[in-house]
Amino acid sequence: MSQSICNAAKAFRAPDLRETIRAEALALGFDVCRFASVEAPWPASDRLRTFVQKGRHGTMGWMEETLERRVHPRAMWEGARSAIVLGVNYGPDADPLEALKDRGRGVISVYAQGDDYHDVVKKRLKQLGRWLAQGAGCELKVFVDTAPLMEKPLAQSAGLGWQGKHTNLVSREFGSWLFLGSILTTLELEPDAPERDRCGSCRACLDACPTGAFPAPYQLDARACLSYLTIEHAGPWPVRYREAAGNRIYGCDDCLAVCPWNKFAQAGRELKLQARDALRGPRLEDLAGLDDPSFRELFAKGPVKRIGRDRFVRNVLYAIGNSGDPALAAAAERLLEDPAPVVRGAAAWALSRLAPERFTAAAASRLEREDDPDVRAEWLRAAA
Repeated sequence: MSQSICNAAKAFRAPDLRETIRAEALALGFDVCRFASVEAPWPASDRLRTFVQKGRHGTMGWMEETLERRVHPRAMWEGARSAIVLGVNYGPDADPLEALKDRGRGVISVYAQGDDYHDVVKKRLKQLGRWLAQGAGCELKVFVDTAPLMEKPLAQSAGLGWQGKHTNLVSREFGSWLFLGSILTTLELEPDAPERDRCGSCRACLDACPTGAFPAPYQLDARACLSYLTIEHAGPWPVRYREAAGNRIYGCDDCLAVCPWNKFAQAGRELKLQARDALRGPRLEDLAGLDDPSFRELFAKGPVKRIGRDRFVRNVLYAIGNSGDPALAAAAERLLEDPAPVVRGAAAWALSRLAPERFTAAAASRLEREDDPDVRAEWLRAAA
């Protein structure tokens, strides 16, 4: 038996196994570790079912396909007996809403300015899982939010926080800035006390949403959410949401950033998740010039890369159209010939807003050559 396994085995003879696990989790870089039962279904599963039935998941078909696997924690794995729920603080070192004031620069959501948290958190979950399996002789499975496990209700059950009116987790210690990870295990671990809802009458997050994506407290219509539109939605955006996006080009932090519980939060200490300088308010003009290789280089190791260059540049062009700066019209005009239809259409929209006379001059010839119906619709709508 290796020395590391011997040490782990000794540690697991400690009186309180939960405290042994918690200490190891904190040593690995997690900021909080608590425990939950997996016996009862979550009340939140009813909200999820309503969300899908009303079509509020938009084009995220996987949510409908995995709905039944999300209604109960043991639906993911029948052998699970307890859940270890962990959080990593990614709180920003400044108010992210300040960046919205400079319309010539793009705003990328706080969580996406560093390395991809899926990779960072999953690596630590696997480290903790190996240590636990060796020391306790148990079976386990690890999850970040790419699996159909409802981690936010599980986190509330474990006492990490509660699902706020913006549907995200809120913590008394970390505000709205926690990445979550979970381990389901065959160990029988005493659960921690759940957290109760502490939103009270506050509706700051609901009122802050630039597109009105919350039909009611605790309800989200993803089809109107800028995080969905900038990341999950593949085609042209509905016109009614474009101006409201301002210069947000990947995600939206408004509902998180205004939460009053953030006043107790501290900036995240994890270096890999901290913002890279190149992603703190990059110039829209520079981003509009990205080709596929330069896009991949800029966003290497980060989550933005998964949406691809075309969808990202589409977002940048909507922000350019909202900039109010005629000097950026040239960047939009150059992309009227882009190979990607979604980019050409967004370029036409942006040019029509910044330089109507140049748009009008180009419209006739462009329409003659354009064979994509969505792009043609952009030209015709803007010219009307």
